[in-house]
Amino acid sequence: MYRVTLLFVLFVFHAPAVFPQRETIDAASFLSLVTEKDRTTKEEILSNVEANWNEAYEIMLLEVYYLSNDHRFNSKVLRLLEKKSGKRYGTDVNKWYEYLWNKPEKLTEDYHEFKSGLHRLIDPKFNTYFLNRQQETTIRWDEIRWGGVKQDGIPPLRNPKMIAAKDARYLKDDHIVFGIAVNGDVRAYPKRILAWHEMFVDTVGGIPVAGVYCTLCGTVILYKTEHNGIQHQMGTSGFLYRSNKLMYDKATQSLWNTLWGTPVVGPLVGKGIELEYLSVVTTTWGEWKQRHPETNVLSLNTGHHRNYNEGAAYRDYFSTDRLMFNVPSLDNRLKNKQSILAIRLLEYPNEPVAIDTDFLSRNPLYPISIRNQNLIVLTDQSGANRVYDLNGVSFVSYDRNSRLKDSKGIEWKLIEDALIGPDGDTLTRVRSFNAFWFGWKAAFPDTKLIK
Repeated sequence: MYRVTLLFVLFVFHAPAVFPQRETIDAASFLSLVTEKDRTTKEEILSNVEANWNEAYEIMLLEVYYLSNDHRFNSKVLRLLEKKSGKRYGTDVNKWYEYLWNKPEKLTEDYHEFKSGLHRLIDPKFNTYFLNRQQETTIRWDEIRWGGVKQDGIPPLRNPKMIAAKDARYLKDDHIVFGIAVNGDVRAYPKRILAWHEMFVDTVGGIPVAGVYCTLCGTVILYKTEHNGIQHQMGTSGFLYRSNKLMYDKATQSLWNTLWGTPVVGPLVGKGIELEYLSVVTTTWGEWKQRHPETNVLSLNTGHHRNYNEGAAYRDYFSTDRLMFNVPSLDNRLKNKQSILAIRLLEYPNEPVAIDTDFLSRNPLYPISIRNQNLIVLTDQSGANRVYDLNGVSFVSYDRNSRLKDSKGIEWKLIEDALIGPDGDTLTRVRSFNAFWFGWKAAFPDTKLIK
């Protein structure tokens, strides 16, 4: 007996070590943590995840926790996430996302199957966004978050009915509107309506456009939807990237970044597509109507039933500085939702500029240079901002309405598309729009800030 025991001990200490290989938990198993009805089976899968831990499982567990309705089981998912990460963020989903986004992204090779399968449970149309597209991307996939609605669940206004200014009796002079002027076609889109729809698709001034309103990041951007002869039919995807809504195009179901105007997930990635955008003025109905009595304005007859009263949509969100969906980091040089004027020249796309609109209200005639391009920012009495190319002219005064005087004493007139001199000289409009500071900074981390 002694000899046998000794031989056994020698074998144990001198035989080559054999270690069990870790098992890779596939996407289907993680998906079962949401779809499986049997609790014992789910607990076995979770134990297997723990025994074969991989850092790439963090985002999958977080999305299971975020989207599953099994609250009892979710507590076990959360405990495992805390145990493996060493973090104690509890039920604060935004804190967990922030933790992930501030370290290198780790995904399994079949993460696209998990993400597509998980979100397909919400809307079958979501499947196409992600399946087999993990390599067709310019953004981090763990930063793509579901925003709480199905595809076009916030319904875009397609070819909406417009009415003459005199017929817009539902509007008061202090109501906020987003004004555009394209080839002489002048239109106003009241915030009180557009906030419920977040997009309009139409032809304005003979140009197919999509006006995209990201309520979360405070931007309204007017895109030309035709690029290289292809007309992109845009819609609202239901997903967000850095608290900024992602669009989709109907033909390929690619996801598009609203602030960049480029496809970021799907077969259109890498095709050199960037939509051209036009200026949008955020102003009051009274100011816009005074400048443009010929304007058309969005009708209340949208085909949808909403509370279109002024301030009804997103009332709580707009009333505080808190975010609904977080971003990787915040810059406290301005409050999160402080309005800024965003300028990003086509010639210098990597040198974006943000100007605090409070600063501009104190400096209504403000010159700025981006590289060798000299611009003037004009802020009228309503607080609306417009930007023009100086082209060698220097201005010394602005009446905050429509009249300017240059350094030679010559008077100029402001129209939407240009500044007009007495001899017909014109200074062209430079595209710009307003945004919340946090959203612009998240999209363009290296932006220059003027405040």
